[in-house]
Amino acid sequence: MAIFITIVFGSVALFLLLKYIWTQQTASETNLYESDWIKPQSAIAPAWKKILLEKVVFYNALSSEEQKHFEYRIQEFLLNHKVTGVKVDINTTDKVLVAASAIIPVFGIEHWHYHHLDEVLLYPQRFNHDFETSGDDRSILGMVGTGFMEGTMILSKPALHLGFSNESDKKNTAIHEFIHLIDKQDGEIDGVPDVLLTKQYTLPWLDLINQKIDLIYENKTDINPYGGTNRAEFFAVTSEYFFERPKLMEHKHPDLYRLLEEIYKHDMAERNMKKRRLEIGRNSPCPCDSGKKFKKCCGV
Repeated sequence: MAIFITIVFGSVALFLLLKYIWTQQTASETNLYESDWIKPQSAIAPAWKKILLEKVVFYNALSSEEQKHFEYRIQEFLLNHKVTGVKVDINTTDKVLVAASAIIPVFGIEHWHYHHLDEVLLYPQRFNHDFETSGDDRSILGMVGTGFMEGTMILSKPALHLGFSNESDKKNTAIHEFIHLIDKQDGEIDGVPDVLLTKQYTLPWLDLINQKIDLIYENKTDINPYGGTNRAEFFAVTSEYFFERPKLMEHKHPDLYRLLEEIYKHDMAERNMKKRRLEIGRNSPCPCDSGKKFKKCCGV
């Protein structure tokens, strides 16, 4: 009995020691990240605002104050993460759309930082698992890097733009990959974002995933069939649906909508996602409702 007690006590002590070391290391890493984190010091550039107004429906659905907060967060993202073209030229629009893809899913979550992301690589087209853009099996539009590619996300540039040009198809490749990155924040891409999902909702979420994947297999749902691949892909696919067609999801999948609303802390169905993107010329009325022409106001 004494030996058994010693072993158990030793195991518990070892567990507590390892937990303490992990906690201290995590706290140290967090402090390091925060000390290196760059925050915006000025308002968004007018050219960036024009891109958002013309291309990002989500941004147009926000109030004026929320738009300012969104602008701040995309600036913050681009100050702390590189966006690099690989065999393709990139411009400000590409960078702003990457940042918008990152911020849309976490807009309702304050103080969220993608600490474990260093760089987003834009490829000229689809690629394969060897990151090649020529040859066979080039079916990948986006990927969260692992192993020697840890800290990197890869996106097809055409897929990035397509995600914002068609906002009604319930698909957005860049948002899909950032959802995987959110899922990975707890250490594993498994479709259960522990950092956002409180314990009381974990089992209902897992049960719902299983139910909905069964319906996908039976071809009895409008959820993208790719969501039936596994739990991680289900989470990403349904999140795309949630952010692109929230009212339709709330109508067709109210239980799924409620759990995603709990995860993202955002009632997307309240947003007017049918609002048309604006085409803003120099002489157009400024969208900030100042009464001035764009060139005399935000377009200065």
